[in-house]
Amino acid sequence: MSTLFSPIALGTRTLSNRIVIAPMCQYSADEGRATDWHLIHLGHLALSGAGLMFIEATAVAPEGRISPDDLGLWSDETEAALARVLQSIRVHSPIAIGMQLAHAGRKASTAVPWAGGQAIAPADGGWQTVAPSALPFAAGDPLPAALDEAEMQRIRDDFVTAACRAQRLGVDVIELHAAHGYLLHQFLSPLSNARDDRYGGTLENRMRFPLEVFDAVRAAVPPDTPVGIRISATDWVEGGWDVEQSVVFARELQRRGCAFIDVSSGGLSPQQQIPVEPGYQVPFAERIRRETGLLTIAVGLITEPEQAEAIVSSGHADMAALARGMLYDPRWPWHAAARLGAQVDAPKQYLRSQPHAFKNLFKPG
Repeated sequence: MSTLFSPIALGTRTLSNRIVIAPMCQYSADEGRATDWHLIHLGHLALSGAGLMFIEATAVAPEGRISPDDLGLWSDETEAALARVLQSIRVHSPIAIGMQLAHAGRKASTAVPWAGGQAIAPADGGWQTVAPSALPFAAGDPLPAALDEAEMQRIRDDFVTAACRAQRLGVDVIELHAAHGYLLHQFLSPLSNARDDRYGGTLENRMRFPLEVFDAVRAAVPPDTPVGIRISATDWVEGGWDVEQSVVFARELQRRGCAFIDVSSGGLSPQQQIPVEPGYQVPFAERIRRETGLLTIAVGLITEPEQAEAIVSSGHADMAALARGMLYDPRWPWHAAARLGAQVDAPKQYLRSQPHAFKNLFKPG
């Protein structure tokens, strides 16, 4: 029996299998509002048969967007636009839906990737970015403004407000984005956090603000809503954030009721040196799982069903997440189930597509 296609409990919610659709930025929102693109994009991924689908990184404030076209959840208008998308999905798919709440910090105010992705200065239509310290992401980028404690409290409250909006939308799972060089990751790493107050210096101090945000969100939503976090386990830069610090951070999160940890890496510095190969981040997920007992999601160049099966059946992680691979093959879970001799959910409108060779592929409705 396939472990990948066995159910798993995430808080009080049981996922039908351990395949996760990772959050993938689409840069297709209108002033933070979800558009018809999100209806099409998320709608067809919701029919994939995966156990959990994350909505893309969703900014908790306008200045927290990576680009002017990022999805947001900071107003009644942004909430209503996303409600339209999620209501349509709920009619046709039983998939669990997760939301990744994010603030880009010093990596905000950039052009969309297909327009170059470069930083946009306020004078050119961008906005003032913020960070733990006035250190730019890359040489030549506009300097971010160092946050004071009042501004940090406002951002923490923005996360809470967005989480409450997500709860109203009926989202099943909430994930805080503390990876890929965005704001919460910037507080964690000594490469981006040069503060000399209680939020900088020691590991305990650098963890303080991300943990405060987690605590505030965890307290603001019902106890049966799973709240997890995505981290970069290492900066891939000497002297930066690393897996040893990630384990300490994960232990603190585990004590606070964190439901899962989504383990990625990198994104904080252009100086990173990443040895990219299939499953290159899986050892980080395995170590955190082994040393903390937290449920982990492994992600990063997971492309083959047998690879994903080996990751979860061996105990290296509890779930396997796909991003680009799912965009390339939106029916990846169907094809994986066929290869692994498992069954998968499919909409009744597609039942006749079941190949004769896999006549028991789809679960009875």
